[in-house]
Amino acid sequence: MSTPIDAQADTRFFGHPRGLANLFGVEMWERFSFYGMQGILAIYLYYQVDKGGLGIDRSAALGIVGAYGGTVYLATVVGAWIADRLLGSERTLFYSAIVVMIGHIALAVLPGLTGVGVGLACVALGSGGLKGNATSVVGTLYAEGDQRRDAGFTIFYMGINLGGFIGPLLTGLAQQNGGFHLGFGLAAIGMALGLIQYTIGRKNLGAKASEVPNPLPSTQRTLVIGVAVVIIAAIAALIMSGVVTPDNLADVVVYVVVAISVVYFVAILTSKKITSEERSRVLSFIPMYIASAAFFSLYQQQATVVSVYSDQRLDRDLFGWTMPVSWVNSINPVFIIVFAPVVAAIWTKLGPKQPSTPMKFVLGTVLMGAAFLLFLPMAHTGANGSPLIALAGILLVFTIAELMLSPVGLSLATKLAPKVFRTQMVALNFLSVSLGTAMSGKLAQSYDPKDEVPYFSIIGGTAIVVGVVLLALIPFIRKLMKGVH
Repeated sequence: MSTPIDAQADTRFFGHPRGLANLFGVEMWERFSFYGMQGILAIYLYYQVDKGGLGIDRSAALGIVGAYGGTVYLATVVGAWIADRLLGSERTLFYSAIVVMIGHIALAVLPGLTGVGVGLACVALGSGGLKGNATSVVGTLYAEGDQRRDAGFTIFYMGINLGGFIGPLLTGLAQQNGGFHLGFGLAAIGMALGLIQYTIGRKNLGAKASEVPNPLPSTQRTLVIGVAVVIIAAIAALIMSGVVTPDNLADVVVYVVVAISVVYFVAILTSKKITSEERSRVLSFIPMYIASAAFFSLYQQQATVVSVYSDQRLDRDLFGWTMPVSWVNSINPVFIIVFAPVVAAIWTKLGPKQPSTPMKFVLGTVLMGAAFLLFLPMAHTGANGSPLIALAGILLVFTIAELMLSPVGLSLATKLAPKVFRTQMVALNFLSVSLGTAMSGKLAQSYDPKDEVPYFSIIGGTAIVVGVVLLALIPFIRKLMKGVH
């Protein structure tokens, strides 16, 4: 009988636990499939049938993409609950990867809106379940105080960006040369490869990865299953009856996320289990929740407006060869790989002199608004007249803005969280991303490639105003944060 592996004492992967290689691989292939599919999704929905698309109205198509993205982050909350109460992080991750693969297969083989509906629902639910739990399992590989932890997470996040870089390149080529379904099929193959290597190495993850932190009592399981069935039936009924349509899907997701967020905030703030100091810190998170949602409503337009811009406004000619639309989606991961260590080193160098978290939110939001204003000088360059180098420069500003805000959001939620509501505060951070992503689809419905100035001016200017208002509120927010930097 073999001896169980102590993952935390393992050094077989360049001094790190062998399980890290496994998690690096499954996350890389999941991001490969996720961003690969997302890179061609919008144009698949609105391209005419003679070009291999579904011929959906472009406005509705962008709304669908945004709503789908919002649902991914909403599903992270569901995935975290399943891991905490039912299956543990490792098994939730494994089953989520299977659901992701099924989703990509559905997009590849099922025709029309049937494939889109089944495929996106599965990918959203699976990616949501995999996203947070993969990170959680990485954390279980290291004992408390293990000096290898930060380096291990750096390696893991390199896998995320490597997959995000390669996915759009290969699926874009497949789509351009063999059609959309070949591109979706390639995404499915990528997820299958990730699942196979993960299955082979599951034994290297150790027992801690499979622990269920807060098991749901068996007496409550029937109730939970009943509630889940009712919710699924209600969603199906709303879609079948025409209440929820492609045109209003982004609106529906926005309303649902806002409602859930309000319930979370009210439940935490009115709880008798938290102290007055903890309540003050939760209140301080509200303006930063709003700023985060505003930031992501612009940043996540890489999957909506930037896709349309790349298709209709960008000069994609490279020495006589037309670059696939989805290749633009590979620019941001390259910038993250290059600049994330630089920004991290700057914060480390500054130490206690670095900007406070609210100030980082201000910088991220204002830079994001400025990035949209940078589209204005190219507003009258005509069809496919905008230079690629200019869009790459704008996406660099996107990246710097992201590095100001996104990495600190999750950390901030854990710092401000009351002891008894730690998971719920993390969920609120993901809900701000979900709201922003759904809003990116709703906003994108107003984008007109032939009349861009109002769109980029208003949205970019609004984001800057949000940042300036947050800047004015910093003294008040810092006071509510009760010593949290």
